[in-house]
Parts: sequence; structure tokens; C-alpha cells
Amino acid sequence: MVLAYLPSPPEGVWHLGPVPLRAYALCIIVGIIVAVWWGNRRWKARGGQEGEVLDVAIWAVPFGLVGGRLYHVATDWQTYFGDGPKEPIDALKIWDGGLGIWGAVLLGALGAWIGARRHGIRLPAFGDALAPAILLAQAIGRLGNYFNQELYGRETTVPWGLKIYERVDANGVADPGLISGTSNGHVVAIVHPTFLYELLWNVLVVILLVVVDRRFRIGHGRLFALYVAGYCVGRFGVELMRSDPATHIFGTRINVFTAVLVFACAAAYFVLAPRGREQGLEIYHPQRAEELEELGVAGYVDDRYDADTADTDDTDEDRDTDAGTRRGRAARRVDTDEAADSPSEAALAAAIARHTPRTDDGEPLTAESSTDDWVLESEIDDTADSNPDVVDSTPDDADGTADVVDGTPDVADGTADVADSNPDDVDSNPDDLDSTPDVADGTPDVVDSSPDVADRNSDVADTTDPDEHPEHH
Repeated sequence: MVLAYLPSPPEGVWHLGPVPLRAYALCIIVGIIVAVWWGNRRWKARGGQEGEVLDVAIWAVPFGLVGGRLYHVATDWQTYFGDGPKEPIDALKIWDGGLGIWGAVLLGALGAWIGARRHGIRLPAFGDALAPAILLAQAIGRLGNYFNQELYGRETTVPWGLKIYERVDANGVADPGLISGTSNGHVVAIVHPTFLYELLWNVLVVILLVVVDRRFRIGHGRLFALYVAGYCVGRFGVELMRSDPATHIFGTRINVFTAVLVFACAAAYFVLAPRGREQGLEIYHPQRAEELEELGVAGYVDDRYDADTADTDDTDEDRDTDAGTRRGRAARRVDTDEAADSPSEAALAAAIARHTPRTDDGEPLTAESSTDDWVLESEIDDTADSNPDVVDSTPDDADGTADVVDGTPDVADGTADVADSNPDDVDSNPDDLDSTPDVADGTPDVVDSSPDVADRNSDVADTTDPDEHPEHH
């Protein structure tokens, strides 16, 4: 014997004087607020700016509502334009219920694209940030179906079965589908709470999206595609359980076909889309990225970013340009002593800065600079070691520390003149080698009286007391 079932709410509309408060509308509003709040946090974590999610939502939400209503009317046209109980004018009464999520996502995405373009945002990156938040909003919105006593499944005897009550409106009309009616306590049926099944499935997919996003760092719209595909799987199963009136094709509910088609499209996009995640200001279009860069915004830098997973369709020139831009931004971030968000990010930025080509003024070279002019510090060091005499001829410029630092010329080179294969040529004309007095040791140019000794340790020659070898004066 079943001891209890889930009861439906006695009504779905409350009145504050002449103002009706509809539970379905309240659930949708709460879902939108949660999506904007959480989506804004996720967008900022990816390098986005405060308030941009709300700016895009102003476009996406109205488009989504219109799209949801259009899909509902199109798939249930006989309700409004056929033998159904409603008149064509009722198609405009959105407060009476009836929003199709497929149309809401489709036109909502169109509205989001318009808003994103107006603010210089790339839509795929924006969709990835908002995907879990949107699905959570859908889960909250499903509570509205509970209050409206709609979208339920077939009759059942499971302990979590849902009681459907007969409702009576102000005109005395009794029907379980009356949104503005009030329950009279009469149980019409006990059914599967398919709205609850979909709600729970949505929450599970939200958790999956968050875990996948953190673990695999996917981007370029692939997380949004995963959200769509995951939702379609759950919706496919729910549609097979529902028994409320709907349009059928070949004896199957039209939403079953829609779920299969949309799933196929989302799965194809997920497989074909570029790998990796947008870095830094890549989440913006070029013009907007330049504006933010001038303001000192570095954007999100993923310390676990794997270049091997980047877009394989890019040309070598594109990849070099993107890499140069990232190196330049990271170097500028270190040069300006900007605080890193984490030790790993600081280490990454410092490593990039060490290997960033720089101009004569010490400024990092960016993607706009010619790659032919790039010379790394490590390459300079290698050149100095392989040809010390060339570098030592201007030791102050090569070493960067001059001879004044430690009082011993050329020690900073690490190799000095040891590599010289012809010491006699150098020592034969010491005045040409060092045309000006050596400031470091405070004595005139002194060259070892023994050329061979100078070859093995040329720096010792400079430290020799000139009084002991007057002939070198």
C-alpha cells in the first residue's frame, strides 16, 4: 500500500489586490536572476568585465521569451487555430503558460549574439561561461510547471507519484489544466512528475558541466554544445513519459524529434570545434581587446593551457601572432608589477617574460613586431660564449653590468677570453683591445707580460699591480 504521494499546489496564481502574482512567471524571473548572477561570476573568472553579462542579457531574455512562445504556438497550433479550446488572440497571452525551451534557446542565442557584438564579445566564449547558469535557470523554471499543474507524465503507482487536482476558476469552470483556478480537493490522477525528473536531470548536467570545465578547460563554444547535448538526452527520456496533449508526428511527440535533431547538431559541433580555451583578451573581438589592453586589462591566463590542444586549423602565422601577443601581454604584466592571481600564474608570467624578446629600450616585442628582429637573452649569452673576444671588445655593453660591478673585467661573461685561440694576436696590441683606461680597477690598461698566461686567464692580467711590471707602462 502506498502511504503518500506528492501533492500538487492548490493554486498557481495569488492576488495582491488587483495584481496577480503568477508562480510560473516568478520562477522564470528567479531563474534569470540566478543565471545573470552566476554567469557574471563565471564570465569575470574567464577575463570578462563586470556588467557585461547583464548587458547581453538585456538582449537575450526578450528574444528568448518570444522564441519560446513562437515554438509553443507553432507546435500546438491546433490549440489556437484549430479545434482547440483557445482563440487565436490567446496566442499572445504568454501569462497563460506555454513556452518551448527549444525556441527560447534558439532566439535567445540570436539576441545574445546581437548583444555580444555590440560589446565586442565573442559569442562562443560567452556561451561557455553562461552554459551551466542557463541550465540551472531552466531547472528553477521547471518549478513553474509544478504550480501550473502541467507537463506531467503517465499515470503511475510509484511512491513519488504526483497528485493532479481538479481546479475551479471564478466562473465555476472545473478543469485540472486551469492555471488561474483553485483546487477543490478532488484527485483526477496520480502521474509521473516529469517536471521533477527534468529538474533533477538538469541539476546533474550542471554539475557535470562545472566539473568538465574545471578539469579539461574546454572552450570555443564546446561547453555550451555539451550543455545542449546533455539537456537533449534528458529531455528525450522525459518526452517519452509525458501524456499531456502535444503535436504528434508518426505517432511520436514532436519534441522527441526535436531533441534528437538538436542533440546531433550539438554533438557535431562539440567534435568539430577547436580544442583548448580562449586565452587572455581572446574572448573579445580585436577592437574591444585593444581598448581593454590600453586600460591595462590582461584578461584570463590559464596556467594549465596546452598549446598542443589549440586550434589546429590556424596557420603558422596566426599561431605565431597569437603566441607573440600572449608573450607581450604577460611581459607587460610583469613589468608593471601587476599582482598575480595565484603562484602558478605568477610563475607562468615570469617564465614568459624571461623568454620575451625586447627592444633596445627594454620594452617587450609584441605580435606587431617583426619576428626577424627577435633575439632572446639566452641567444645573446650563447653568442658571447662562442665568440668571447667579439663581446669582450665592448664588455660594458655585452655584460650589461660593466666592469665596475665586481672590479674584475669580463668576469660576468662566465668564460672571459679563455676561448681565444690566438692570444698572441690580442696581446700584441693591448691598446687596441682596450682603447680607454679601465675604470674598474683604477689602473691603465695592463696586459699580462706573458701572452700565454693571458690566454688561460685574461682577467688576471687586469688585476696585476703595474708597479711590479714597469715595462708595461
